[in-house]
Amino acid sequence: MVALIAALFVVPPVLAEHIAGDGSVDQDNLAASFRAAFVEYWGAGRRDFTPGMDRAVDYWFRFHVVKAVIAAILLVVVVALGMLVWRAFLRARDLGTGRRAGLAAAGVFVTMLGAGALATTMANIQGAVAPFSSLLTLLPSGAAEGELGETLRQVREGLDAPASERTPPALDLMIDDFARYHAALAVVAALVAVVLIGLAVVVWRRFAATDAADRRARRLLGWFGVLAVASVLVVLVVVMANVGTTADPKPALAAFFEGGW
Repeated sequence: MVALIAALFVVPPVLAEHIAGDGSVDQDNLAASFRAAFVEYWGAGRRDFTPGMDRAVDYWFRFHVVKAVIAAILLVVVVALGMLVWRAFLRARDLGTGRRAGLAAAGVFVTMLGAGALATTMANIQGAVAPFSSLLTLLPSGAAEGELGETLRQVREGLDAPASERTPPALDLMIDDFARYHAALAVVAALVAVVLIGLAVVVWRRFAATDAADRRARRLLGWFGVLAVASVLVVLVVVMANVGTTADPKPALAAFFEGGW
């Protein structure tokens, strides 16, 4: 598990640079490369990516794919480990208070790690589906100077323009990709919500079927049931927020370029 956590941070940039890439874009020059490519792409006045933008987007796509795979493997390992730890906690009737507390702390840690692995998997699937929109976060959030500052000003003007005016091709693609970016998270979050609803049903059924005398098992199942229901509610909020942005992405994209997203 420790190796997977380390790999989550170390492996993606290395593989993204060397798998089907020309080596011109890496983690160290990604921000600079993307900003230069963004100015070039906007100035080209076309919808299709320029070569420089293609290289940055391809690198970021590979990065997210590798990271999503590692995060998904970590999630499976953590879930399996969590089941072992919590089962050991339930069987630890003859152990001392210190050991039971240690198992409980380990269970809480693994559960939190699982939530982090799940969120990382979801975010990187989203990034792999729409790497261009994911790269937009590398643009400066404040005032920018030179060609980049002028380009960002023109993008903001285009987003603020009335719907009757013709949308520049590059901006049209940005809006479409931004919608796809949020649609990806909406779909992934909806699938996660279905799984969590099923988990909540199973946990509460086991809670109801557990002997009332087994207070430790009922207490643990009750906590997991509450956690599952709360998680479902949080994920459903994420689904609804991203569905709304997918249906009308332009205001959210405008807010992003204004630094309010």
